Amino acid sequence: MTAPLMTPCSLVELARKTREGARQLAGLTATEKNLALEAIAKSLEKAAPDIVAANQADCEAATAAGIAKPLYHRLKLDENKLKANITGVRDVQKLPDPVGDIQIHRELDEGLILKRVTCPLGVLGVIFEARPEAAIQISTLAIKSGNGVILKGGKEAIRSCEAIVTAIRDGLSNTAVSPDVVQLLTTREETVELLKLDKYVDLIIPRGSNSFVRFVQENTNIPVLGHADGVCHLYLDRAADLEKAIAITVDAKTQYPAACNAIETLLVHEDWARQNLPAVARALQEKGVKLLGDRKTCELLDIAEATDADWSTEYSDLILAIKQVSNADEAIAHINTYGSKHTDAIVTENTDSARIFLNQVDAAGVYHNCSTRFADGFRYGFGAEVGISTQQMPPRGPVGLEGLITYKYQVTGNGHIAANYSGDNGREFTHRDL
Repeated sequence: MTAPLMTPCSLVELARKTREGARQLAGLTATEKNLALEAIAKSLEKAAPDIVAANQADCEAATAAGIAKPLYHRLKLDENKLKANITGVRDVQKLPDPVGDIQIHRELDEGLILKRVTCPLGVLGVIFEARPEAAIQISTLAIKSGNGVILKGGKEAIRSCEAIVTAIRDGLSNTAVSPDVVQLLTTREETVELLKLDKYVDLIIPRGSNSFVRFVQENTNIPVLGHADGVCHLYLDRAADLEKAIAITVDAKTQYPAACNAIETLLVHEDWARQNLPAVARALQEKGVKLLGDRKTCELLDIAEATDADWSTEYSDLILAIKQVSNADEAIAHINTYGSKHTDAIVTENTDSARIFLNQVDAAGVYHNCSTRFADGFRYGFGAEVGISTQQMPPRGPVGLEGLITYKYQVTGNGHIAANYSGDNGREFTHRDL
C-alpha cells in the first residue's frame, strides 16, 4: 500500500505526527532501523525512472526560468547520481548505531549508578535549495540516528523532492518505522510557519545563501545549525611542490565548481609565484577557468584585475581570484578575514609552515597537500551528511550521525535520597568509574 506524501492536516498536526513517529523510532533497535533503510533503498531503486523523469521536468522548468548555471548543476539528478545516493543509503546501514552509546558509567555510591547515554535530538527541520538528493541523504541519516525530519526543498526541485519523498515513505510503509517520520513541505509560507514550531521541532538546518541562513536565524527560537557561503581558499606556499600545486589547484576549482567546498580564492607566495604561477594559470585556463588577480598577479599574468568584493565572493562557477602574499602569516590573515570558515588548504613541503597553517586558520576544515573537495560527509566515511556547519560550537564541518544525537543522564538507585549526603554525618560519594 502506498503511503500518502502529505495528509490533509495543518502544519502543526503534521509536526505533531512527525514528533510522535520520532518518539516511536527512538525506541527501535539498530536492526529495525537498518531494515527500514534497506526498504528505502529498494523503494528508491524501484522508483528511479519516476524520480529521474521528475528531475528532468524540474530542470526543463528551471532552464526556462533562467536558472543560474551553478544552481542547475546542483539541481540535476541523473540516473548515475541517483544510484550513488542509493549506495549512500546502504553505506549508512553499515555505520554503528549512534543511539544508546554509554559515554559515562559511574558509581556515585554503592547501588547508585549514573550513566550518560546518547539519544536522538527529536525532530529536524531541514530547508535546502536546488539539491534534491539532499532529501535522500538527510532522511537516511535522520532515521539511523532515531530522528524525525520535516524537509523543505527549493521551489526549483519540487517535483524531484516529491518523487523522492514518496518513494521513501512507500519504503517505510511496511517497516517498523512510521512513514510519518519523513515529511515534505512545498511552499514558502510553510517554511515561515515551520520556524515557529519550537514546540515540535528541535533543530533547524538551513542550506542556502548567506542571506537565507541569516533570515532563518533571525526568525526562529529553534536552535539553528548550518553554513551559508563557502568561500574556500588554497594557499601555495613558498615551499610548494609544483606538480602537487597544479593537481590540487585544478581539482579544488574544477572537479565540481558548484560545490560549497570548491576554492574561490588562490593565495600564492610571491617568491614562488614568479617562477611557477604561470604554469598553474595555464592548467586552470585549459579547464576553462576565468582568472582574476591582484595587481602583482595581473603584472605576471594577462588577466583582469580583481575587486575588493572578489575576495569574499562565492562564485560556484569556473572563476577564481588570485592574490600574492609575502608569507604564510599574510595568507592566514587573509583567510581569517575573508573566508567563511568552511574549508581551507595549504600546499607546502615545509612541515612547520603546514603546522602553523593548520593551527591558526579558523575553519571547520584545514588541509595540507590535498584538495578542499574532500570536505564531505560521504568522503569522511559518515555515509552522507545533513549539511556542513561553519559555527564554532560542535558539531562542526560535515554533519553526519554524530551531529544528530544528544545525550541524557540516567541515574538508578535503590531508595537513595539526597538528604543522606548532607550534614555532619552525611554519606560521601564514591564517584567510581565502572
